[in-house]
Amino acid sequence: MILLGITGGVGMGKSTAQTLLIERGVRVLDTDQIARDLVEPGQPALVEIRAGFGSAVFHPDGTLHRDALARVVFSDPEGRRQLESILHPRIRQRWLAEVEKWRAQGVRLGAVVIPLLFETNAASSFDAVVCVACSAAAQQARLAARGWSAPEIQQRIAAQWPVEKKIAASDFIVWTDGDLEAHARQWDRILRVFPA
Repeated sequence: MILLGITGGVGMGKSTAQTLLIERGVRVLDTDQIARDLVEPGQPALVEIRAGFGSAVFHPDGTLHRDALARVVFSDPEGRRQLESILHPRIRQRWLAEVEKWRAQGVRLGAVVIPLLFETNAASSFDAVVCVACSAAAQQARLAARGWSAPEIQQRIAAQWPVEKKIAASDFIVWTDGDLEAHARQWDRILRVFPA
């Protein structure tokens, strides 16, 4: 099986890449979704988050208040490291287990979307890494459209490697400033190298 790692900066088009790959028959895992699953009620990670961050990051019904937690961890590097120490090992364990299932099923081509792929030293798990990237102006506009303030945008961007560093460490680049068709054509070229 050929396994691609998909990374890129926040707001640069990773979710769109995932959709395009699935449409082309590629098996795709999204580690952001795994992270969301890990903090569902009853999950051990949620207990650790409550112990580490307190009830202020929870809704009255006991579910995680993701925005409140984000405000804490993106303004406090130590808090972010604490959260990452709770979630990242579990996330890696989940996606590695799923990839092993794919291998057992004879899947030809798979991809795992990991925003912090390089930051978590996961690159060696992949046959190739694709960085999804765009201009700083496009990124700012996309994140502002999510309703994030300028300080929130800067905090999220600062929590990751600079995109230039991710590009330099990747095997392929998909540039997403253009329209969806241009985005799709770039993936089609990559998939000719790694057919599903």
